[in-house]
Amino acid sequence: MSWQQHLLDWYHQNGRAYPWRSSKDPYRVWLSEIILQQTRVQQGLPYYHRFLEHFPTVEDLAAATEEEVLKCWQGLGYYSRARNLHHTAQKIVTDYGGRFPTSFESLRALKGVGDYTASAIASICFNLPHAVVDGNVFRVLTRYYGIETPINTSQGFRQIKALASKLLRGHDPGQFNQALMDFGAHHCTPKKPLCGDCPFQKNCVAYTTQNVAKLPVKKGKTAVRKRYLHFLVVQTSQQTTALEQRTQKGIWHKLFQFPLLETNDETLPPQENIYHAITHFADQPQGLLLVNPEPLIHLLSHQKLHIYFWQATVQNIHTHEVALKTLSEYPVPVVLEKFMANFFNL
Repeated sequence: MSWQQHLLDWYHQNGRAYPWRSSKDPYRVWLSEIILQQTRVQQGLPYYHRFLEHFPTVEDLAAATEEEVLKCWQGLGYYSRARNLHHTAQKIVTDYGGRFPTSFESLRALKGVGDYTASAIASICFNLPHAVVDGNVFRVLTRYYGIETPINTSQGFRQIKALASKLLRGHDPGQFNQALMDFGAHHCTPKKPLCGDCPFQKNCVAYTTQNVAKLPVKKGKTAVRKRYLHFLVVQTSQQTTALEQRTQKGIWHKLFQFPLLETNDETLPPQENIYHAITHFADQPQGLLLVNPEPLIHLLSHQKLHIYFWQATVQNIHTHEVALKTLSEYPVPVVLEKFMANFFNL
């Protein structure tokens, strides 16, 4: 029996019954793949159901406002995925009449759809022989074949893509791709893989050479950038506050936040600097208070945020003024959502 058939047998006995696997509807497969990019299944599953509840079809998603989509996505992070999801839904409706394109090249051309997602949709929904390559696939194949080419290089990607494509031939592409990903996600895991109970143990190069922990190889690491964010939380006697929408590219693009003062290091700015910053968008700040003397640490993929909240009462607000009772309707970063819930008892 071939290695591929052993893998498919394992999958038929152990594969996870996720809801998007009960259908070959490209909308549901696409939605699940976008949500699960850089997100664990346990975290992403409630969002998958939430999106289907709010937007049952690609037409419903296309007709929604961007704020509605971002609000539904709130808490998942990497918000560019949500914006691309919305943009692509509109393109599918306007350019393709609400039907997903059926070729790999057309799928790959959609915004937010990379090689992996296009391969998943093409193979699962349209039975096209395109191999998926994600972290799970990298891990299984580099370990089994003892491949030491760094996976975060173009050479490493091409090598594993070619190998996965070769292994795929002659088998149901959707089933094979999902089997390979599932095996990496639940058996050949990053830490503490189940090597003692692995059906491929005898011929696994990493296992037989005791190099499981060393594979896959990654070239270098991106340095983590530290940032120091001071959010200015003002309140009027009319129970309103100030919000602004982030327009610059980068983290939290298009989300709402309290007015922000960013500093260069961990030294707290003088109170007069905070007062001055508030006067740019409000009148007569009074009773300035640092809510959290110790910074709230929020970790992103390549950033470590040190977050402070400053409170003050003001007479008038000249930027986007929001009633406190409506704060929960705005898409905001999850760290601000938690602060709002506690501070304003939302």
